[in-house]
Amino acid sequence: MFRPFEGAMQSPWDEIAIQYALTCGHIAKRRHGEAFKEHSQLVSLFLRFFTENRGWTLPALFSILRDLRDLAFDADHHAKYNGQKSECMEDAARTIAKAFGNCMTDRTSPPDQSRKWGIYYVVGLVLKCYFRVKRISLSKNILRALDANTDIPALSLYPRSHQVTYRYYLGMLSFLNEDYAKSEQELTLAFYNCHINAQNNQQRILTYLIPLRILKGHLPSTELMQRFPILNELYTPFTAAIRVGDVAGYDRALDQLERQLVDLNVWLTLEKARELCVRGLFRRVWVATEKSTRIPVSMFRSSLTVSGIEASQDEAECLVANMIYKGLMRGYISHEKQMVVLAQTNAFPRLADRQQPFSII
Repeated sequence: MFRPFEGAMQSPWDEIAIQYALTCGHIAKRRHGEAFKEHSQLVSLFLRFFTENRGWTLPALFSILRDLRDLAFDADHHAKYNGQKSECMEDAARTIAKAFGNCMTDRTSPPDQSRKWGIYYVVGLVLKCYFRVKRISLSKNILRALDANTDIPALSLYPRSHQVTYRYYLGMLSFLNEDYAKSEQELTLAFYNCHINAQNNQQRILTYLIPLRILKGHLPSTELMQRFPILNELYTPFTAAIRVGDVAGYDRALDQLERQLVDLNVWLTLEKARELCVRGLFRRVWVATEKSTRIPVSMFRSSLTVSGIEASQDEAECLVANMIYKGLMRGYISHEKQMVVLAQTNAFPRLADRQQPFSII
Protein backbone atom coordinates (compact mmCIF):
# COMPACT_ATOMS: atom_id res chain seq x y z
CA MET A 1 0.00 0.00 0.00
CA PHE A 2 2.81 2.40 0.89
CA ARG A 3 5.25 1.21 -1.82
CA PRO A 4 4.53 4.21 -4.12
CA PHE A 5 5.79 6.49 -1.36
CA GLU A 6 9.20 4.82 -1.08
CA GLY A 7 11.91 7.27 -2.12
CA ALA A 8 9.63 10.25 -1.59
CA MET A 9 12.09 11.53 1.00
CA GLN A 10 15.69 10.86 1.92
CA SER A 11 16.50 7.36 3.16
CA PRO A 12 15.92 6.01 5.79
CA TRP A 13 13.20 8.53 6.62
CA ASP A 14 10.92 7.23 3.87
CA GLU A 15 10.89 3.74 5.36
CA ILE A 16 10.66 5.11 8.89
CA ALA A 17 7.64 7.21 7.90
CA ILE A 18 5.97 4.14 6.38
CA GLN A 19 6.60 2.09 9.53
CA TYR A 20 5.23 4.92 11.64
CA ALA A 21 2.04 5.06 9.57
CA LEU A 22 1.62 1.28 9.85
CA THR A 23 2.14 1.47 13.63
CA CYS A 24 -0.48 4.21 13.99
CA GLY A 25 -2.92 2.20 11.89
CA HIS A 26 -2.58 -0.86 14.13
CA ILE A 27 -2.93 1.28 17.26
CA ALA A 28 -6.14 2.83 15.91
CA LYS A 29 -7.57 -0.68 15.36
CA ARG A 30 -6.33 -1.87 18.78
CA ARG A 31 -3.99 -4.45 17.28
CA HIS A 32 -1.36 -4.01 19.97
CA GLY A 33 0.90 -6.92 19.04
CA GLU A 34 1.09 -5.87 15.38
CA ALA A 35 1.71 -2.25 16.40
CA PHE A 36 4.66 -3.37 18.51
CA LYS A 37 6.14 -5.41 15.65
CA GLU A 38 5.89 -2.52 13.19
CA HIS A 39 7.40 -0.09 15.70
CA SER A 40 10.23 -2.54 16.42
CA GLN A 41 11.04 -2.45 12.72
CA LEU A 42 10.96 1.36 12.86
CA VAL A 43 13.47 1.33 15.73
CA SER A 44 15.79 -1.01 13.79
CA LEU A 45 15.71 1.32 10.80
CA PHE A 46 16.42 4.34 12.99
CA LEU A 47 19.34 2.66 14.78
CA ARG A 48 21.14 2.18 11.47
CA PHE A 49 20.88 5.91 10.91
CA PHE A 50 21.67 6.67 14.55
CA THR A 51 25.05 4.90 14.55
CA GLU A 52 26.25 7.07 11.67
CA ASN A 53 25.31 10.36 13.31
CA ARG A 54 26.04 12.41 16.42
CA GLY A 55 24.14 13.34 19.56
CA TRP A 56 21.66 15.63 17.83
CA THR A 57 19.60 12.50 17.09
CA LEU A 58 19.18 11.65 20.79
CA PRO A 59 15.75 13.35 21.30
CA ALA A 60 14.31 11.23 18.47
CA LEU A 61 15.92 8.10 19.94
CA PHE A 62 14.44 8.81 23.37
CA SER A 63 10.98 9.27 21.90
CA ILE A 64 10.88 6.10 19.78
CA LEU A 65 12.36 3.95 22.57
CA ARG A 66 9.80 5.31 25.02
CA ASP A 67 7.04 4.45 22.54
CA LEU A 68 8.54 0.97 22.07
CA ARG A 69 8.39 0.30 25.80
CA ASP A 70 4.79 1.58 26.05
CA LEU A 71 3.65 -0.48 23.06
CA ALA A 72 5.32 -3.57 24.53
CA PHE A 73 3.45 -3.04 27.78
CA ASP A 74 0.13 -2.64 25.94
CA ALA A 75 0.78 -5.74 23.81
CA ASP A 76 1.66 -7.93 26.81
CA HIS A 77 -1.29 -6.61 28.83
CA HIS A 78 -3.72 -7.22 25.97
CA ALA A 79 -2.36 -10.75 25.39
CA LYS A 80 -2.58 -11.62 29.08
CA TYR A 81 -6.15 -10.30 29.23
CA ASN A 82 -7.07 -12.64 26.36
CA GLY A 83 -5.26 -15.63 27.83
CA GLN A 84 -2.43 -15.48 25.31
CA LYS A 85 1.33 -15.54 25.78
CA SER A 86 3.38 -12.50 24.81
CA GLU A 87 7.02 -11.57 25.34
CA CYS A 88 7.01 -8.13 23.78
CA MET A 89 8.56 -6.46 26.84
CA GLU A 90 11.51 -8.85 26.72
CA ASP A 91 11.94 -8.11 23.01
CA ALA A 92 11.76 -4.39 23.77
CA ALA A 93 14.45 -4.78 26.45
CA ARG A 94 16.77 -6.45 23.92
CA THR A 95 16.18 -3.70 21.38
CA ILE A 96 16.76 -0.93 23.93
CA ALA A 97 19.93 -2.72 25.08
CA LYS A 98 21.19 -2.50 21.48
CA ALA A 99 20.53 1.24 21.54
CA PHE A 100 22.54 1.41 24.77
CA GLY A 101 25.44 -0.27 23.00
CA ASN A 102 25.18 2.21 20.13
CA CYS A 103 25.40 5.10 22.60
CA MET A 104 28.39 3.57 24.36
CA THR A 105 30.45 2.95 21.22
CA ASP A 106 30.56 6.56 19.96
CA ARG A 107 34.29 7.33 19.81
CA THR A 108 34.39 9.75 16.90
CA SER A 109 31.96 12.54 17.80
CA PRO A 110 33.19 15.66 19.64
CA PRO A 111 32.57 15.35 23.42
CA ASP A 112 29.74 17.90 23.45
CA GLN A 113 27.99 16.18 20.51
CA SER A 114 28.54 12.58 21.53
CA ARG A 115 25.85 9.92 21.57
CA LYS A 116 27.15 9.05 25.04
CA TRP A 117 24.94 11.81 26.45
CA GLY A 118 22.03 9.43 25.95
CA ILE A 119 23.54 6.57 27.95
CA TYR A 120 21.79 7.04 31.29
CA TYR A 121 18.38 7.77 29.77
CA VAL A 122 18.57 4.54 27.75
CA VAL A 123 19.87 2.64 30.80
CA GLY A 124 16.82 3.86 32.73
CA LEU A 125 14.51 2.50 30.01
CA VAL A 126 16.18 -0.90 29.79
CA LEU A 127 16.22 -1.31 33.58
CA LYS A 128 12.49 -0.49 33.66
CA CYS A 129 11.92 -3.29 31.16
CA TYR A 130 14.03 -5.77 33.14
CA PHE A 131 12.10 -4.99 36.31
CA ARG A 132 8.80 -5.26 34.47
CA VAL A 133 9.54 -8.79 33.19
CA LYS A 134 11.33 -9.77 36.44
CA ARG A 135 14.63 -10.43 34.68
CA ILE A 136 16.54 -8.28 37.14
CA SER A 137 19.70 -10.39 36.91
CA LEU A 138 20.24 -9.07 33.37
CA SER A 139 20.84 -5.62 34.88
CA LYS A 140 24.31 -6.78 35.89
CA ASN A 141 25.41 -6.81 32.25
CA ILE A 142 24.40 -3.17 31.83
CA LEU A 143 26.09 -2.04 35.05
CA ARG A 144 29.21 -4.03 34.19
CA ALA A 145 29.43 -2.27 30.81
CA LEU A 146 29.07 1.12 32.51
CA ASP A 147 31.86 0.33 34.97
CA ALA A 148 34.16 -0.94 32.22
CA ASN A 149 33.82 2.20 30.06
CA THR A 150 35.96 4.99 31.52
CA ASP A 151 35.19 7.45 28.70
CA ILE A 152 31.64 8.17 29.89
CA PRO A 153 31.10 11.69 31.29
CA ALA A 154 30.49 11.91 35.04
CA LEU A 155 26.92 11.13 36.10
CA SER A 156 26.58 14.59 37.67
CA LEU A 157 26.94 16.17 34.19
CA TYR A 158 23.84 14.46 32.83
CA PRO A 159 20.32 15.93 33.11
CA ARG A 160 18.96 15.55 36.61
CA SER A 161 16.05 13.41 35.45
CA HIS A 162 18.51 10.88 33.99
CA GLN A 163 20.44 10.85 37.26
CA VAL A 164 17.35 10.29 39.39
CA THR A 165 16.09 7.35 37.31
CA TYR A 166 19.51 5.69 37.25
CA ARG A 167 20.07 6.15 40.99
CA TYR A 168 16.58 4.84 41.76
CA TYR A 169 17.20 1.58 39.92
CA LEU A 170 20.71 1.29 41.30
CA GLY A 171 19.24 1.71 44.78
CA MET A 172 16.56 -0.87 44.01
CA LEU A 173 19.12 -3.42 42.84
CA SER A 174 21.15 -2.87 46.01
CA PHE A 175 17.97 -3.17 48.10
CA LEU A 176 17.08 -6.52 46.54
CA ASN A 177 20.66 -7.72 47.09
CA GLU A 178 20.37 -6.60 50.75
CA ASP A 179 23.22 -4.11 50.33
CA TYR A 180 21.24 -1.68 52.47
CA ALA A 181 23.98 0.92 52.96
CA LYS A 182 24.47 1.34 49.20
CA SER A 183 20.72 1.28 48.62
CA GLU A 184 20.07 4.02 51.17
CA GLN A 185 22.79 6.19 49.66
CA GLU A 186 21.46 5.93 46.10
CA LEU A 187 17.77 6.29 47.03
CA THR A 188 18.52 9.32 49.21
CA LEU A 189 20.32 11.03 46.33
CA ALA A 190 17.46 10.11 43.99
CA PHE A 191 14.87 11.54 46.38
CA TYR A 192 16.63 14.84 47.02
CA ASN A 193 17.27 15.37 43.30
CA CYS A 194 13.75 14.40 42.25
CA HIS A 195 11.59 17.23 40.91
CA ILE A 196 9.40 18.68 43.66
CA ASN A 197 6.25 18.19 41.57
CA ALA A 198 7.03 14.56 40.64
CA GLN A 199 4.83 13.18 43.42
CA ASN A 200 4.55 9.67 42.01
CA ASN A 201 8.32 9.34 41.54
CA GLN A 202 8.95 10.58 45.07
CA GLN A 203 6.47 8.01 46.37
CA ARG A 204 8.24 5.19 44.48
CA ILE A 205 11.56 6.19 46.01
CA LEU A 206 10.17 6.56 49.53
CA THR A 207 8.49 3.14 49.32
CA TYR A 208 11.97 1.64 49.75
CA LEU A 209 13.82 4.48 51.44
CA ILE A 210 11.45 4.63 54.44
CA PRO A 211 12.04 0.97 55.51
CA LEU A 212 15.79 1.53 55.22
CA ARG A 213 15.60 4.63 57.38
CA ILE A 214 13.45 2.77 59.91
CA LEU A 215 16.18 0.13 60.17
CA LYS A 216 18.59 2.92 61.10
CA GLY A 217 16.20 4.26 63.72
CA HIS A 218 15.08 7.31 61.73
CA LEU A 219 11.28 7.30 61.81
CA PRO A 220 9.50 9.43 59.19
CA SER A 221 7.88 12.64 60.38
CA THR A 222 4.13 13.13 60.43
CA GLU A 223 4.48 15.99 57.92
CA LEU A 224 6.25 13.74 55.43
CA MET A 225 3.73 10.92 55.74
CA GLN A 226 0.78 13.30 55.29
CA ARG A 227 2.18 14.24 51.88
CA PHE A 228 1.95 10.59 50.78
CA PRO A 229 -1.35 9.05 51.98
CA ILE A 230 -0.63 5.61 50.49
CA LEU A 231 2.71 5.35 52.30
CA ASN A 232 1.11 6.77 55.43
CA GLU A 233 -1.42 3.94 55.46
CA LEU A 234 1.30 1.38 54.74
CA TYR A 235 4.03 2.38 57.21
CA THR A 236 2.35 4.30 60.05
CA PRO A 237 1.24 1.09 61.88
CA PHE A 238 4.90 0.07 62.10
CA THR A 239 6.32 3.43 63.13
CA ALA A 240 3.56 3.90 65.73
CA ALA A 241 4.31 0.47 67.21
CA ILE A 242 8.05 1.20 67.36
CA ARG A 243 7.47 4.49 69.17
CA VAL A 244 5.56 2.83 72.02
CA GLY A 245 7.16 -0.62 71.97
CA ASP A 246 3.93 -2.36 70.92
CA VAL A 247 5.37 -5.66 69.69
CA ALA A 248 1.98 -7.34 69.29
CA GLY A 249 0.74 -4.35 67.27
CA TYR A 250 3.82 -4.59 65.05
CA ASP A 251 3.18 -8.30 64.46
CA ARG A 252 -0.48 -7.62 63.61
CA ALA A 253 0.59 -5.02 61.04
CA LEU A 254 3.01 -7.53 59.49
CA ASP A 255 0.20 -10.09 59.20
CA GLN A 256 -2.48 -7.71 57.92
CA LEU A 257 -0.24 -6.04 55.33
CA GLU A 258 1.78 -9.13 54.40
CA ARG A 259 0.47 -9.51 50.86
CA GLN A 260 1.06 -5.87 49.99
CA LEU A 261 4.51 -5.84 51.61
CA VAL A 262 5.57 -9.04 49.83
CA ASP A 263 4.47 -7.61 46.47
CA LEU A 264 6.66 -4.58 47.16
CA ASN A 265 9.59 -6.74 48.37
CA VAL A 266 9.74 -4.90 51.71
CA TRP A 267 8.21 -7.51 54.05
CA LEU A 268 11.58 -9.00 55.03
CA THR A 269 13.08 -5.57 55.71
CA LEU A 270 10.22 -4.61 58.02
CA GLU A 271 10.36 -8.01 59.70
CA LYS A 272 14.00 -7.27 60.56
CA ALA A 273 12.97 -3.88 61.96
CA ARG A 274 10.79 -5.71 64.53
CA GLU A 275 13.86 -5.76 66.79
CA LEU A 276 13.59 -2.00 67.14
CA CYS A 277 10.09 -2.48 68.51
CA VAL A 278 11.35 -5.04 71.03
CA ARG A 279 14.12 -2.62 72.00
CA GLY A 280 11.52 0.10 72.57
CA LEU A 281 9.55 -2.21 74.86
CA PHE A 282 12.63 -3.18 76.88
CA ARG A 283 13.63 0.46 77.18
CA ARG A 284 10.24 1.22 78.73
CA VAL A 285 10.96 -1.50 81.32
CA TRP A 286 14.27 0.20 82.08
CA VAL A 287 12.54 3.59 82.47
CA ALA A 288 9.84 2.01 84.68
CA THR A 289 12.55 0.72 87.05
CA GLU A 290 13.92 4.28 87.34
CA LYS A 291 16.77 3.36 85.00
CA SER A 292 18.13 0.68 87.29
CA THR A 293 21.31 -1.10 86.20
CA ARG A 294 20.03 -4.46 87.46
CA ILE A 295 16.75 -5.80 86.10
CA PRO A 296 15.52 -9.41 86.45
CA VAL A 297 14.94 -11.28 83.20
CA SER A 298 11.45 -12.01 84.51
CA MET A 299 10.56 -8.31 84.21
CA PHE A 300 11.41 -8.33 80.50
CA ARG A 301 9.35 -11.49 80.14
CA SER A 302 6.43 -9.80 81.91
CA SER A 303 6.67 -6.82 79.56
CA LEU A 304 6.36 -9.17 76.59
CA THR A 305 3.31 -10.80 78.16
CA VAL A 306 1.67 -7.40 78.80
CA SER A 307 2.41 -6.49 75.18
CA GLY A 308 0.55 -9.61 74.04
CA ILE A 309 3.59 -11.81 73.27
CA GLU A 310 3.74 -15.18 75.02
CA ALA A 311 7.39 -16.03 75.76
CA SER A 312 9.12 -18.41 78.14
CA GLN A 313 11.87 -17.29 80.52
CA ASP A 314 14.50 -18.72 78.17
CA GLU A 315 12.97 -16.96 75.14
CA ALA A 316 12.92 -13.65 77.00
CA GLU A 317 16.57 -14.13 77.99
CA CYS A 318 17.42 -14.94 74.38
CA LEU A 319 15.74 -11.73 73.18
CA VAL A 320 17.71 -9.66 75.70
CA ALA A 321 20.95 -11.39 74.65
CA ASN A 322 20.13 -10.56 71.03
CA MET A 323 19.59 -6.90 71.89
CA ILE A 324 22.98 -6.77 73.66
CA TYR A 325 24.79 -8.59 70.84
CA LYS A 326 23.43 -6.22 68.22
CA GLY A 327 24.30 -3.11 70.20
CA LEU A 328 20.71 -2.15 70.89
CA MET A 329 21.37 -2.49 74.64
CA ARG A 330 24.62 -2.21 76.62
CA GLY A 331 25.26 -4.68 79.39
CA TYR A 332 25.41 -8.42 80.07
CA ILE A 333 23.24 -11.24 81.47
CA SER A 334 23.98 -13.16 84.64
CA HIS A 335 22.42 -16.45 83.61
CA GLU A 336 22.89 -18.01 87.04
CA LYS A 337 21.03 -15.19 88.80
CA GLN A 338 18.68 -14.52 85.86
CA MET A 339 19.65 -10.86 86.06
CA VAL A 340 20.34 -8.32 83.32
CA VAL A 341 23.14 -5.93 84.29
CA LEU A 342 22.97 -2.75 82.21
CA ALA A 343 25.63 -0.12 81.67
CA GLN A 344 25.43 2.86 84.00
CA THR A 345 25.62 5.28 81.07
CA ASN A 346 23.98 5.02 77.70
CA ALA A 347 22.33 1.66 78.45
CA PHE A 348 20.13 2.05 75.36
CA PRO A 349 22.27 3.82 72.70
CA ARG A 350 20.48 6.05 70.22
CA LEU A 351 19.73 4.01 67.13
CA ALA A 352 20.89 6.81 64.87
CA ASP A 353 24.30 6.91 66.57
CA ARG A 354 25.36 3.39 65.62
CA GLN A 355 28.40 3.48 63.33
CA GLN A 356 27.29 0.62 61.05
CA PRO A 357 23.56 0.16 61.60
CA PHE A 358 23.14 -2.29 58.70
CA SER A 359 26.09 -4.56 59.53
CA ILE A 360 24.27 -6.38 62.37
CA ILE A 361 20.97 -6.97 60.62
